[in-house]
Amino acid sequence: MSHIEVEMQQLKAEIVEMWNLVSAQMKTAMVALAKMDKGLAKEILNNEKKVNSLELKIDRDCENIFALHNPVANDLRLVLALLRINSNLERIGDIAASVAKFINKSDGFEYKGLVEETHALEMFEEACDLVDDVKASFETENTQLAESIFKRDRTLNELNKNARAIVIAHIKKDPENVESFLSFLAIIRKLERSGDQSKSIAEELIFFIEAKVLKHAPKAEGNKLN
Repeated sequence: MSHIEVEMQQLKAEIVEMWNLVSAQMKTAMVALAKMDKGLAKEILNNEKKVNSLELKIDRDCENIFALHNPVANDLRLVLALLRINSNLERIGDIAASVAKFINKSDGFEYKGLVEETHALEMFEEACDLVDDVKASFETENTQLAESIFKRDRTLNELNKNARAIVIAHIKKDPENVESFLSFLAIIRKLERSGDQSKSIAEELIFFIEAKVLKHAPKAEGNKLN
């Protein structure tokens, strides 16, 4: 193997490590929310440092490949894609950390009924599945799986919309707890945004594998995807 091939393999391995860590963070956050478990929330916040550290390392390694090897064609697309995917994964990790912070600040308010009514755990499970499936798409270079992420993200969008209406109804009935309701609604919105991050990753994978740029593409051209 040439030097660039070795470094590209190492970079891909680092991205998979980052992916696994972020996926674990999201799954732990889902369990923590279901149980309002502050112990698990603390574990997530401790691991957030690992996510941030690995993100910085991957960024540096991408920059080194640019500086030392001047990649072209497929290699260039891969490094560009991984640089952006790294940022998307870090943002998903931030969402898990936000859930942990929400749990730590829950101050005894009973959220269990609201979690069930808004299908928050269903949202969480779908968000976790999107992270795992877009990772599988990367590892197998399966663009059909990547394209499926676009349609599945709509599920999160719809659940977010329904949850918003439910929370607003609760605020009208119980205005004294408006702050608690709004804090919960912020978490729901973040779960919806995690789907947007997975969708962005799918776009980067299609860019790398097929040299197609989907970002900002006219809707008429991408109806089957969007």
